[in-house]
Amino acid sequence: MRSYGQYCSIARALDVVGDRWALLVVRELLLKGPCRFTDLKNGLPGVAANLLSGRLKELEVAGLVTREDAPPPVATGLYSLSETGLALEPVLKALGLWGLRFMTVERPDDAFQAQWLAYAPAWFTTDADPDGPPAVIQLVASDELAVIELRDGQIHTRLGRATDPDLVLDGPPRAVLGLLSGMIDLERAGQIGLSVRGRRDLLARFRPVPRDPVRCEDEVRP
Repeated sequence: MRSYGQYCSIARALDVVGDRWALLVVRELLLKGPCRFTDLKNGLPGVAANLLSGRLKELEVAGLVTREDAPPPVATGLYSLSETGLALEPVLKALGLWGLRFMTVERPDDAFQAQWLAYAPAWFTTDADPDGPPAVIQLVASDELAVIELRDGQIHTRLGRATDPDLVLDGPPRAVLGLLSGMIDLERAGQIGLSVRGRRDLLARFRPVPRDPVRCEDEVRP
C-alpha cells in the first residue's frame, strides 16, 4: 500500500481507501453485509480477480475488513466490515450525495445493479409526510428491481418485486433515480423514458436531501 507521506488526516485516509476499487468494496459490504469473494466480484463489474484480492488484503491489514471461514454448506471465506469499516458509511453517503451532480448523463457502457437502485432513495431522500400512511413503490430500471416502503416516517428499501405496489416507476436508471433524487422533475423524467403507474401523489413524499444551490435539471440529456 502506497502512502502520500503527509501528516494530514485526509492524506492518511486516502492512504487506506484512496486506491481504485477500495471504497467500492466498502460500498458493497455496506449494502450486502458479509460476502463471499464471488459475491463481491459480481457486485463490482470490471474488477479483475487479482486486483480485488489485493484490495481485500490491504483493507484487512488496515483493519477495515475481516475474513472468517463460513461453515458448510458455504465452506468459503466471508468478508465483512469491521467497526472501522462501518464508520465509513457517512463518508460514502456524503460522497454519493456530492456525486449526484455527475449522474446527469447515463453512459451506454455503464453497468447498473439492483443494489445501487435500492440504496439511493434510502440514502438521498427523506419522507416529507412522516405521519402519512404506509405505501409501497416498485422501481424498475434496466431490468433491475427494487422496492421502496414508506412507513413510520422512514424510507426503507429492498431488492426484488412487490406483490401489490401503490406506485410503479419503470424506466432508465437516470429517469428513475433522477426523479427520486430531485435532479429532474416528473415531466423531464417522462421525456427520457419514465413510465408511471399508480398513485403519483406519493412522489410528493420524497424530499431530496439538500446538496447545494447548484441545479442539475437542465444538464440531463435525452
